Amino acid sequence: QVQLVESGGGLVQAGGSLRLSCAASGRTFSASVAGWFRQAPGKEREFVAGINQSGAPTYYVSSVAGRFTISRDNAKNTVYLQMNNLKPEDTAVYYCAADLTTYRLRTKDHKWGQGTQVTVSS
Repeated sequence: QVQLVESGGGLVQAGGSLRLSCAASGRTFSASVAGWFRQAPGKEREFVAGINQSGAPTYYVSSVAGRFTISRDNAKNTVYLQMNNLKPEDTAVYYCAADLTTYRLRTKDHKWGQGTQVTVSS
């Protein structure tokens, strides 16, 4: 079982950038698809970006496509989310997850960690 710890959040002005990291433990991480999710106050958690085991392909929710980039370093057991041109509506707690397939990643109720808070001021 893969355990994940998110970091890198913070407070940034609109138009700014942040890079989130997700450190994984467990021997199956390199065999897992991985992704980022977010949950804004009063809203349901939503899928943001995903990446296959080898680093490609990647896929994004339409609201972040062109602004966010997901990547991974299997040697470091880490998944990243580079977020550029941040908007106030990106404010949320960001979580990462990993699973064996994209379908399971996006539909399974994962054992979520604490996440990392991203706050974008206008």
